[in-house]
Amino acid sequence: MSADPTLTALAQTRVANFGAGPSALPESVLLEAASALINFNNTGIGIAEISHRSKEFESYIRNTAQLVREILEVPETHEVLFMQGGGTGQFSAVLLNLLARHRLLHPDIPEKDRVADYVVSGSWSKAAYTEATRLANGATVRIAADSRPHSADGKSFSGLPPHSSYSFSPDPALIYYCENETVSGTQFAGVEGTPSSFPFHLLPDKPLLPLVGDYSSSFMSRPIPRLADHAIIYAGAQKNLGPAGVTVLIVRKDVIVDVDAAAKLGGAPIPISLAYKPFATADSMPNTPSVLPLYISGLVLKRIKALGGVRYYEQFSRRKQERVYGVLKEGKERGVLVPKVREGEGSWMNIVFGINGEGAEKRFLDGAEERGLKFLKGHRSVGGIRVSLYNNVTDEWTDSVVAYIREFVEQEAANGATQA
Repeated sequence: MSADPTLTALAQTRVANFGAGPSALPESVLLEAASALINFNNTGIGIAEISHRSKEFESYIRNTAQLVREILEVPETHEVLFMQGGGTGQFSAVLLNLLARHRLLHPDIPEKDRVADYVVSGSWSKAAYTEATRLANGATVRIAADSRPHSADGKSFSGLPPHSSYSFSPDPALIYYCENETVSGTQFAGVEGTPSSFPFHLLPDKPLLPLVGDYSSSFMSRPIPRLADHAIIYAGAQKNLGPAGVTVLIVRKDVIVDVDAAAKLGGAPIPISLAYKPFATADSMPNTPSVLPLYISGLVLKRIKALGGVRYYEQFSRRKQERVYGVLKEGKERGVLVPKVREGEGSWMNIVFGINGEGAEKRFLDGAEERGLKFLKGHRSVGGIRVSLYNNVTDEWTDSVVAYIREFVEQEAANGATQA
């Protein structure tokens, strides 16, 4: 496809986008999507206006699900679904569907004996836990591990829970963890057996374990450890995959249950928009899906596959984060930068740090804006600086922000020496 010259010229005006989400998308994808807004797949109808029941879009959504399956090597025991509501919607859906499953498996036990285990390692897993307490309907929601007591101040998410602190229930209805925390900048290691990896070896020895992983901010950036052992993996598209508005799920088939049958056994009714079965039986289209975000996500997935899949992005992400953590270490040694996460437990996707000195953070952000380095301000709940390095943050952008951080450190260190 040859891009419109006007669109190509506009693409050349783009700046470096380090936003935590919605995040940057590849220029080639944006150009192709812009064309499809006028004419999708030679239908003469734009992608944002075509019927989701058209044969062209039905084929497209099936092919997009197949791309997820191929790239991540999803086994046939699992379905690939597309839903709406983002990660917050899945905080609710995960609990409700897995409690329904547990009720069908164990209809006669008291409600309090249905236990949901949550690993709280940052703001988003804490939010998922809080939502579970709202919707538990008599079930027990407990924290199986919490990183806060292991921080210097006893309340910050400055690292991951040590393996020695985990306490899983023997037969839970679900076990929930968030692989990468975008606010606090912590992430479980991608290699098992290390102190910062998720402790799969501590999980209950049960078949069809109800393990749930929120991979929203690291999806497609590297392989998912023990993917087949998960009951549910989900990810909002707006980090590494596409625009906000679509959530990708990988759901084991035994979790796709008849929630109405569970309700007849005493469970709370589950809204159809949160139940997995209607989506699984209708190619993710029991109602109108997020057509445009799904289309763009499909384009990104094609690109990921063409470049070499998640193994390619694993190496790409490793190189980028090593450069940023390297300059962060230099800044710490000069007394200018303050890492907010314990070494070895930091995210590859969202690198967070503070800056010493009155007004230094504002000086940093103002200088970044002047250089076209956008959205580096930390989350409003914690402040500081956050450099997000999602899949579509380029090497050139990464080099630019590293060079600027180094330049800023030199200036601040020199000013500090002069004032001293």
